[in-house]
Amino acid sequence: MFPIRDHNPSLTTPYVTRTLVFANIVIFLLTEPWAGGMVGLWVEWALYPIAIMQGSYLWGLITHMFLHAGIMHIAGNMLFLWIFGDNLEDQMGHLPFLLFYLACGLVAAAAQIAVDPWSDVPMVGASGAIAGVMGGYLLLFPKARVDVLALIIVFIRIFTIPAWVMLTVWLGLQLVMGVLATGGDGVAYWAHNGGFVAGLVLAFPLFLRLGGTAFWRENRGRPPHAPIDYQQSRVPTVRR
Repeated sequence: MFPIRDHNPSLTTPYVTRTLVFANIVIFLLTEPWAGGMVGLWVEWALYPIAIMQGSYLWGLITHMFLHAGIMHIAGNMLFLWIFGDNLEDQMGHLPFLLFYLACGLVAAAAQIAVDPWSDVPMVGASGAIAGVMGGYLLLFPKARVDVLALIIVFIRIFTIPAWVMLTVWLGLQLVMGVLATGGDGVAYWAHNGGFVAGLVLAFPLFLRLGGTAFWRENRGRPPHAPIDYQQSRVPTVRR
């Protein structure tokens, strides 16, 4: 299952979230052979753990967050950022949210490097930073309602569940796969885990300033404005 929307769009315009989505899409198109053709950016901008350990290609700690390895890779990442980024930006403010996002991406990269510091496999993608956004969202809005699309064999259903259910299940899968995976599937699970924890930690001062558990009680664990009640989408059952 994967999220398709939440029920609490932000009150303010999420300029940083939109800019990050736009920048990622533009850079993705520039690096695709069928679009911009600037494939050399893959060599220059990717994150190489072994190079970082030797003090080289240090800019890759930032630039790797804007490279993606395919349409499904960028589509999934930008969907998560679009859903969870706006409310966090609304509470943090534009510049603090941007710094938060980049800091989570740096911690995510550090976590992956710590697990395999001498790897020469390039690491790309915004998922570590976006995992931090998800961690911050879980802390501030654990009971926000999120619509998820579930694919169960040949059946398609849309469910509305609390954010904490979706996000904790996602984190649990990352932890399990981080322990079990041998690296052959090409997913940086420990970057996801490190980014998520960084998001929780870095959002905690804001959580305290907002009132801590009193903020939860006042808003029932949701963003502090009225939700949108979407009409339930009618997706027909596809029978065998």
